[in-house]
Amino acid sequence: MRDQLLHGLEPGRTAYETAMTVRPDDLDMFCHVHASKYQDYVLAARFDQMKRCYGISMEAFIEAGYGWYVRTFQIEYIRSLGLGDTFTVRTWIQDFYRKGVFVQFEILSKPREKKVCQGSSHYSLVSLKTQRSEIIPDWIVEKYAV
Repeated sequence: MRDQLLHGLEPGRTAYETAMTVRPDDLDMFCHVHASKYQDYVLAARFDQMKRCYGISMEAFIEAGYGWYVRTFQIEYIRSLGLGDTFTVRTWIQDFYRKGVFVQFEILSKPREKKVCQGSSHYSLVSLKTQRSEIIPDWIVEKYAV
């Protein structure tokens, strides 16, 4: 299913956090956050963390001719969020593969840090020129191995 694990490279598994607040346009007709928005929260947190924590922004990937493709996204919902709720998205790289990363995440409500949901996603590195997956270059692996 996944491509081969990079042998000899142990991801740091450092968890990074991004704080967010539920906006009115995040709500569904039942006045809680629509299920699809949780994936948006995770992606927004990853973009923030790529730049702030790993030191390589999405813009830097694009300038280098790369992008990230979401191969899988799995989520387990535990409790809902509502309008104005504040929360933290915590993510960490669980595994590196030749052509991608496997990221785990959890969303925690504030201020009590109750788990709202948890899950994982597999991202493949792709060439923007060819639209095909690429082996992750060493300079990217070095940035992510924290």
